[in-house]
Amino acid sequence: MRNAFRMLVCVSLSTAAVRAQNPVPSKIPNGLPEWAYNIPDKVQPPEPRVPATVRAAGSSKEYEAAAIVGNANPPDWFQDEHPPAPRSVKGPMPNACGSCHLMSGQGHPESADLAGMPPEYIIRQMTYFKSGARSEETRMGPIARAVSEEDVREAAAYFAAITPRPFVKVIEAATAPKTYVSADARHRRIHPDGGTEPIGRRIIEIPEDPMRTTIRDPHSGFIAYVPPGSIAKGAALAKAGDAGKTIQCALCHGDALTGLGEVPRIAGLQPVYIARQLMTMQNGTSAGANAALMKKVVVNLSEDDIIALSAYLGSLPPR
Repeated sequence: MRNAFRMLVCVSLSTAAVRAQNPVPSKIPNGLPEWAYNIPDKVQPPEPRVPATVRAAGSSKEYEAAAIVGNANPPDWFQDEHPPAPRSVKGPMPNACGSCHLMSGQGHPESADLAGMPPEYIIRQMTYFKSGARSEETRMGPIARAVSEEDVREAAAYFAAITPRPFVKVIEAATAPKTYVSADARHRRIHPDGGTEPIGRRIIEIPEDPMRTTIRDPHSGFIAYVPPGSIAKGAALAKAGDAGKTIQCALCHGDALTGLGEVPRIAGLQPVYIARQLMTMQNGTSAGANAALMKKVVVNLSEDDIIALSAYLGSLPPR
């Protein structure tokens, strides 16, 4: 019993139930680049110990770790910063939306940023997950098939009403901290042995503060390391493209890329998430009507182009 409790309070609160109910991806889809997917390293360093009682800076609340572990009861550290949350977001229920996307809607590199997104867009994506047109069977497919249409509508309205704020800092660097993909957290963390490594042709994204991310503190975001020159190259691609690559993101996503009508914002999203979505649109894993349209736009992009676009979009203010 003591060992079971020790395991409960030491795991990453944001992902323990995800591991149990929706298996962590174990292979990279369609031979795509490893850096874009959260495949846990085979050798896992010791995870940071989570206290039995957890607190977030600036919040008057405290939670017992055992009460909020998993996906049913996400902590709501700053209740005054968002509208009243429906049960589908705050729980208690299996896979409450706030557990992965946070009560702020801004999520992690492995989960979508939903803050301020058009409700029609969110509902449409859930329909794609449910039908399999957008393939995500390790997480969102089963979740979409399990929730009611009313839950989806309520969650979409909730997240649409939240004003997004910057949640990722994009840094150009030739080297990045040495990292590993945590089996508990499902995203990269700095390796406890320290050190750096060449960034190469990758985006390396880590929490600003791993413990604050573990307890789902929506005031603690992420740092994305990208290759030197990525932001300028991405800006050029987004605005005009180059030979054979007509992007012009503003035509659909608005001049500031913060969304237009039912078209979602792409400014200020997690760069790793953006890159993964562009790749799935290219290879057909994401094949809803909108993705099919986007495939025509991104089909000729190279991996380096996708890295650059993702770096640029992630660097923009979300509103």
